[in-house]
Amino acid sequence: MSLLPTLSGTLMRGYWIPCYYIGNSHSEMDVNDQQRGKDRKKKEEEDTNKPTYCVTDVPPWYLCTFLAIQHYLTAFGGIVSIPLVLSEGLCLQHDSLTQSYLINTIFFTSGLITVLQVTFGVRLPILQGGTFALVTPAMAMLSMPEWKCPAWTQNATLVNTSSPLFIEVWQTRMRTLQGSIMVASVLQILVGFSGLIGFLMRFIGPLTIAPTVSLIGLSLYDSAGDKVGSHWGISAMTTLLIILFSQYLRRIPILVPAYSKAKKLHTSKFYIFQIMPILLGISVSWLVCYLLTIYDVLPSDPAQYGHLARTDVKGDVLNKASWFTFPYPGQWGMPTVSLAGVFGMMAGIICSMAESVGDYHACARLSGAPAPPKHAISRGIGVEGLGSLLAGAFGTGNGTTSFSENVAALGITKVGSRMVILLSGVFMILIGMLGKIGAIFTTIPTPVVGGMFLIMFGVITAAGISNLQSTDMNSSRNIFVFGFSMFSALVIPNWIMKNPDFLETGVKEVDQVLRILLTTHMFIGGFLGFFLDNTIPGTKSERGLLAWNKVHLEDSSYTLTTEEVYDLPFGITSCLSSQSWVRYVPFCPWNGHRSENRSEDNQMPQGRRSEQLPHSTRVIYELAF
Repeated sequence: MSLLPTLSGTLMRGYWIPCYYIGNSHSEMDVNDQQRGKDRKKKEEEDTNKPTYCVTDVPPWYLCTFLAIQHYLTAFGGIVSIPLVLSEGLCLQHDSLTQSYLINTIFFTSGLITVLQVTFGVRLPILQGGTFALVTPAMAMLSMPEWKCPAWTQNATLVNTSSPLFIEVWQTRMRTLQGSIMVASVLQILVGFSGLIGFLMRFIGPLTIAPTVSLIGLSLYDSAGDKVGSHWGISAMTTLLIILFSQYLRRIPILVPAYSKAKKLHTSKFYIFQIMPILLGISVSWLVCYLLTIYDVLPSDPAQYGHLARTDVKGDVLNKASWFTFPYPGQWGMPTVSLAGVFGMMAGIICSMAESVGDYHACARLSGAPAPPKHAISRGIGVEGLGSLLAGAFGTGNGTTSFSENVAALGITKVGSRMVILLSGVFMILIGMLGKIGAIFTTIPTPVVGGMFLIMFGVITAAGISNLQSTDMNSSRNIFVFGFSMFSALVIPNWIMKNPDFLETGVKEVDQVLRILLTTHMFIGGFLGFFLDNTIPGTKSERGLLAWNKVHLEDSSYTLTTEEVYDLPFGITSCLSSQSWVRYVPFCPWNGHRSENRSEDNQMPQGRRSEQLPHSTRVIYELAF
């Protein structure tokens, strides 16, 4: 008998400690069993990460339809919230019919831009919608003295929504918003299609994104507070219901009847609380408000506390709204341009671009696609810029961006097919043309909307702070940059709002630009974070740049497709591939670039290559409606 080391061992504190066996004992068999168990566990983990349907696959029509509706419901809260927030600055608090038109318009344009993005843009299953990054500068612009709403528009009894005077009041503000967004979107179009986005992302890191995104949520506390305060009980109930559904019950399924050829009629698990917690929370609270209204528990006198919780406050809007509506560019009149508004919107556009690049990488990872190449990212940002241009022209009062919530939904469903998102975009276009649908959303009681805002704006704030996880927050440098940027962005706008006469240079246009920029929290926080992060000495690892650059590589083991997934549709790439000038167009795929990537992959160690699996490997999905 001899003492021999086995091939397996234990890795302890960086040292390899071999295991030994004596003679023909069972130790070798135990070690082999353990190793096989580890390999099996690792394989199972990899299998769970692989998408059931990757980006180029087309699921069965019923699954496509169900998941498309689910993506629409996931984006519902964020899309509907934007017109409701903007209505205050546009003097539309008491004009529910116009609010419904705005909701229809933003749904229509979101669907249209989603179709463009999936077809000609980055070509990933990523849904497009309104962006809160443009809500903050919009509200800053509308809060300027020359754009503040007249006092009579705040009194519901004095507002005649059909009078030419009132129409001109809100349409003047909307047209200025439209023009500012359209001009600012040209920056995004140029940065995207010129390929500059890759250069700019070298300087924009977590310490720039974290304060910028966090301050989008924090700056809207006043709007949320006003709505919550209209009835604290109803708002608290809405908030608690959304928390209950989204956090405590999300992993609890309900059993629903289903049918398949194999199992015939049977029951299937449906995770309704995970899919639509916001919609469920709003619906239950809405129903409670309706019951309290018909039994006259809530006061009918507009002057009494709690009146806004009644469901009949805006009840006539459903009858007035038309069944069908068709949003079109310039429906509110010819857009006008405000120089100050353009600069404010540009700050929001820059923030939106940085967020979208991160969404592209996350979406590619979850849909089984390789890391998006430079031409796809450039095209995606450029199409988002076109989307903001269209959103401005149609008159949503907002732009467009990629929806992170829907990217996360890909990880839950394991269905990364872009056909699903394409169908979701078609659904949003159709819903945007149904006038009654938009009218229904405007009748949501004010405190219910406030309860939803508490959740949504809080999550936006936390999502911004979560960008710091890739940085070294034990570093005093990073703590200083983030803390100073955040606190200054809260102090400066607050002081400027209290002392509006301080900024008087003698040039009206300059005063307007400075006032909007210095009262936009996200601009100040983002600018200070960007400046300090790029001027104070610090390593790339300390700043979190290395982790950001490698975020996609760490999960590339279950990539199912090749880079051809980013080619332009309808054979456009094949037609252009023979042209030598294509290599100089930043947003066009080029076969020479792809062959270079293949040669690099061939030089990689065998264990590092992406595992190519046949598309026939699928898991049967059984979903019920």
